[in-house]
Amino acid sequence: MLKPALLLIHGLAGSLDYFDPAARIANADVRTLDLLGYGDEQDVSHDRLTLQAQAEHVVSYLETYCQTPAWLLGHSMGGAVAMLAADQRPELVRGIINIEGNFTLNDAFWSRKIIATSLEEWSDQYRAMRHDVPACAVDWGIETSEQRIERLAAILDHQPPETIYAMSKAIIEETGRPTFLDAFRRVVERNVPLHLIAGQRSAEAWDVPDFIRDAARSYIEIAQTGHLMMLEEPDVFCRTVDSILAQA
Repeated sequence: MLKPALLLIHGLAGSLDYFDPAARIANADVRTLDLLGYGDEQDVSHDRLTLQAQAEHVVSYLETYCQTPAWLLGHSMGGAVAMLAADQRPELVRGIINIEGNFTLNDAFWSRKIIATSLEEWSDQYRAMRHDVPACAVDWGIETSEQRIERLAAILDHQPPETIYAMSKAIIEETGRPTFLDAFRRVVERNVPLHLIAGQRSAEAWDVPDFIRDAARSYIEIAQTGHLMMLEEPDVFCRTVDSILAQA
C-alpha cells in the first residue's frame, strides 16, 4: 500500500532533517524542505520572507512533488505556514500535525525578543550562540548531551541571522493582523484532520484558540520536553507522529 507523503515544515530556525525522521517514521513517505531563506533556498530577497510566501512555497512543493494529498507537519512558525498552505490549496492537504504552531502574537515569544534589537545586534547575538552552543542550549532550557549539542549546532547552521530577523518581523506583523486567524477558521470549517502536539514543559505557554483546540482530533503532550521536543526526544516524537498517522 502506498504510504501518504508527510512534509515536515521547520520553524524559525531549521531544518527538521537533523534527527533523521525518515528513518524513524514508518507510516509515511517523509519529506523535508527548506523554507525560503533557509538551507538551499537562501538566495532570496528578504522582502519576500513572509508567512504567506512561505505557504506558497509549500504549495509549490506539493504541486510538484506529491502525486496525492499530503500530510503537513509544521513546527512553531512552520505550524502557521502549514495552516496557511492548507487554506490556499485545501485539495493538496490530507491532514495537519501542528507542533506548537504560531497561532497568535502570544506565541511569538522569540520573534519579539529578536526584533527588539537591531539587525546588527541580533547578528552579533546569533554568532555568539553559534560560538558557544552548550551555553545556548542551557539558555533555551535544554539538558545538554553531546548529541543534543550536535543537533542544536545543525539547527543554528541552517540559516543566516538575517533570515531569522526577517521572518521574526513577518511573524509579528502577520499574526498581529485582526484577520490572521480567518485562514485557520476556514481550514477548520473544511474539516481538515488536525492534530496538536506540545512539549510538556512548554505546553502551558502555547496560545491555542478555542476553535482550533475544539476542532483537533487529538492533543498530545510529550513528557519531559519543551518546544524543541524533536531535538530532545526524537524517538518519542516520531513514535507519536507515527501513532497519529496509523490511526488516520
